[in-house]
Amino acid sequence: MSAAAAQRATAFAPASVGNVGVGFDILGFSVDVLGDRVTASVSATPGVTIKAIRGVADDLPLEAAQNTAGRAVQALVEAAAPAFGIELEIEKGIPLGSGLGGSAASAVAGVVAANRLLQTPFSKLDLLKFAMQGEAVASGSLHVDNIAPSLFGGLVLTVGIDHPRVKQIPVPKGVRAVVVHPHLYLATKEARAVLSKTIGMSDFVWQTANLAGFIAGCYSNDVDMIRASFEDVLIEPQRQSMIPGFADVKAAAMAQGALGCSISGAGPTIFAWALAEQAQSALAAMEAQFASRQIGVDGWVVDIESAGARLVEI
Repeated sequence: MSAAAAQRATAFAPASVGNVGVGFDILGFSVDVLGDRVTASVSATPGVTIKAIRGVADDLPLEAAQNTAGRAVQALVEAAAPAFGIELEIEKGIPLGSGLGGSAASAVAGVVAANRLLQTPFSKLDLLKFAMQGEAVASGSLHVDNIAPSLFGGLVLTVGIDHPRVKQIPVPKGVRAVVVHPHLYLATKEARAVLSKTIGMSDFVWQTANLAGFIAGCYSNDVDMIRASFEDVLIEPQRQSMIPGFADVKAAAMAQGALGCSISGAGPTIFAWALAEQAQSALAAMEAQFASRQIGVDGWVVDIESAGARLVEI
């Protein structure tokens, strides 16, 4: 045990799109236009305490074990055994139940900020494992498709849970992500509950081919391969009815030349990939479909290769 390396630190962790259609629970990319901030401070109270939660969601649990950031930092504290406690202040910038990785971002920002207080900081891979414990509080399972891109940034493939391997995947420079968040709430646990526990062999082969083709297209700068492979035949068909107008929103994006369009994580946010010159028209078309149903939205065109979690000044 040792004294703190810093008395106080604040970290920002970006939102993220999980699954990316073809990579259920293993593929995700960061969305740097919004995110969560967590401030970690040295405390005389042992363990982890949460002082305050502010922002777009302020009714989250203050009990550390029931909070994604709190539980993630508890896992860090259990491993580090510092000679001090850690107090957290959480500023939510990602709406709850949005499908933009809000629970993951809080967990990631928490461990990045807390790590700064340690004399011997942990590696990013260790922080990933701690953050996974926090994410499980919200989703009920260990998965990394939001945590890894929020922590590392960009398009990220993560293989394995107990011993995860993380690979940042290059994206063709002319490709942008179009992200549309309808003002609806969809709980991750609810969205996971509708999924079948079994799949047919033909769908398994089809989805595997699409994932392989998608990643190969990214590495080889082959936009046509990405377009041909950008189809989720497993998860999207089971969840699309939970998002009003999904089929029309997707069709609108594709009509504007999008490479592909699917559900961000558990939803209800919908995302598309498009060439830069077609991204704004795809965004407008997707927003118009929600507007026709009197559903408000927030929409962005973003670079896919963006920064991950980082320490920030306050």
